[in-house]
Amino acid sequence: MWASILQHAVRHAELCAQALALAIAIGAPLAAAAATRARLRGVLLAAAAVGRTIPSIALLTLLLPLLGVGTAPALVALVLLALPPIVVNVDLGIRGVPAAVLDAADGLGMNARQRFARVTVPLALPVALAGVRTASVEVIASATLATFIGAGGLGDDIVRALQTNDPALLAAASITVAAMAFAAELCFARVVRALEVRVT
Repeated sequence: MWASILQHAVRHAELCAQALALAIAIGAPLAAAAATRARLRGVLLAAAAVGRTIPSIALLTLLLPLLGVGTAPALVALVLLALPPIVVNVDLGIRGVPAAVLDAADGLGMNARQRFARVTVPLALPVALAGVRTASVEVIASATLATFIGAGGLGDDIVRALQTNDPALLAAASITVAAMAFAAELCFARVVRALEVRVT
């Protein structure tokens, strides 16, 4: 049993890490661009709000005819699930940088790129990472549904346990998912706390 749990936990972690990396790579630049453009921000935040209301299983069902079964549709669904909290928090973090600090950076002779890299990013990072923390927990929990389209992960053990009426396997797989989510939450919380202390 534990060999299966370990194997599927590794697959689960890989899938979640790939989805988070892609969501950050897509969402952070979009939110950064939208933070200074009111019209784009309105569209992006509205899309993020709508994205949060779509159930993961519905996303998988919609993607199935387009991408088939396997990793691709699961990855796309998890990226779409992770994007809203990342986009919202990156936008909040950037717009939350005090204007006085930005004016001071201008006074020091920084250009726009230098000001963004040296002032805006460090100050916005704690808030932005809080969004990544939320996204990571949601992705880890929702990745169990990837089993329904053949993408693997701990959902395989959960479904098998339900089909065979194996409470021990069900408990082990469920606890492993919860432990992974808790570990991600704890790690990101510590990083955010350390960054907040450093900034202040």
